[in-house]
Amino acid sequence: MAVLLPGAPDLATYWRNLLGGVDAITEVPDGRWDAGFYDPSAASGPAAPDRLYCRRGGFVDALAEVQPTRFGIMPSSVSGTEPDQLIALQVAAAAIADAGGPDRLPDRDRIGVVLGRGGYLTPGLVRLDQRVRTAHQLVRTLGELLPDLTAGQLARVREAFTERLGPDRPESAIGLVPNLAASRIANRLDLRGPAYTVDAACASSLVAVDQAVGELAGGRCDLVLAGGVHHCHDVTLWSVFAQLRALSPSERIRPFHRGADGLLIGEGTGVVVLKRLADAERDGDRVYAVVRGTGVAGDGRTAALASPDPGGQSRAVRAAWRAAGLDPAAPDALGLLEAHGTATPAGDAAELATLAQVFGPAVDGERRAVLGSVKSMIGHLMPAAGIAGLVKAALAVHHGVLLPTLHCDDPHPALAATRFRTVP
Repeated sequence: MAVLLPGAPDLATYWRNLLGGVDAITEVPDGRWDAGFYDPSAASGPAAPDRLYCRRGGFVDALAEVQPTRFGIMPSSVSGTEPDQLIALQVAAAAIADAGGPDRLPDRDRIGVVLGRGGYLTPGLVRLDQRVRTAHQLVRTLGELLPDLTAGQLARVREAFTERLGPDRPESAIGLVPNLAASRIANRLDLRGPAYTVDAACASSLVAVDQAVGELAGGRCDLVLAGGVHHCHDVTLWSVFAQLRALSPSERIRPFHRGADGLLIGEGTGVVVLKRLADAERDGDRVYAVVRGTGVAGDGRTAALASPDPGGQSRAVRAAWRAAGLDPAAPDALGLLEAHGTATPAGDAAELATLAQVFGPAVDGERRAVLGSVKSMIGHLMPAAGIAGLVKAALAVHHGVLLPTLHCDDPHPALAATRFRTVP
C-alpha cells in the first residue's frame, strides 16, 4: 500500500498520524486561491458564488514532491501535465515497492490498474479553458465596455492574461482524458493488463477496488493496483459546496457528532496492491488484510438526486457481507467499521440508520464495535475518500489496533441505537 494524504507523505507517517490522532486539517495554503474569496459573514446568509465562508481543509502542498525523471518523464513536459497524474504514478510505484518491488511482480501482461478519479476542474484543465474561453470572453467584454480600445490594445490584454497562465504545452491536452491517470501508471511502469478509471462520485476508489476484485476473481489479472486520486482544490469546487451549505461553518469536520455541521474538503492519493489470497500466500507476500467480499448498489428513485439514502446503502453493505459468506447481525460479527462519515447532518443520519438496519441493535453483554471516519483527520477526499479509509482499516487489522475518530466527544443520538461506539 502507499499514500500521499494530508499530513502524510507516505504510509509510515499515515500510520503514526492515525495512532496519534493527528488532525491534519489546515488553512488554505498561499497560492491555492485568492484570499479575497474568503468572507466569514457568508456563513450566515445566502452565499454569493465568489464568497467562501470556510478556508480550512486537507492539503498536501508541502508534501507532494514528485521525481518525474525517475519515470522517464522529461522536466520540460511537467508544467503542462496534470499534477494528479504524476502523484498517482509516484504513489503507485511506492505501493509496488511496499509489496516487495518490481522483481516480485507476476507476468506484466496480467497486471491491471484501476483508479477512482472524478471529472473535476483540475489545474491543467482550468488553464486550458482559461487560455481559450476565458481569454476570448475577457477581450470581448472589454471591447464592449470600452469601445475606444483598439484591436492592438485588446490583443495586448489577451497576451498579458495568457502569459500569466504559463507556457502552452501539448501535454495539457492529456488532462482532458481522465483515464490517462491510470494509463500513465501502466505506461511508465510497463503494466500491460487493463488500465482504466472509474467515476462513482465519493465511492469512486472503493468501486475501483470492487472492479479490481472482479478482475482477479475472473482470472483476467493476477495483480491489480487499485485506489483513488483527488487533487482539486479549485475555488469553483469550493464555491459549489459553499452554496450548498455543505462546508462546515465552524470549520471543523466532526463525523457522527451531535453538532456536526458540514464537511471540509481534502485531497490525496492512495493505492493498494491486490492479489488472490492463495497466490499471495504461495508467493510469501506480506498480507495486510483480506477482502472477503464487496458490494455495490444504487439508490434508485429518491426524493433528491444528491440526498443520501439508507436503502441503497443497506443493499450495498448486505451484498458485501453475502459475498463474504458472513452474517452482519451475528454476535461479535465485527470489531471495526470504517464509515464514510462526512459530518453533514443528512449524511451522518442516513449512515447511522443504515448501520442500525444492517447490523441490528446493541446486544446485551456484547462489546460495541468501533465506528470510525478518517475524514475527521484529513477531510473529505471526494473520489479518493474510500481508499484513505480502506488503507486505515487494513492497517488497523494488520496491527490489531482500534483507532480514534477526532472531534466526536458528544456523539449523534442515533449512535445509541446501533452496535457501535467511537474511540476518542
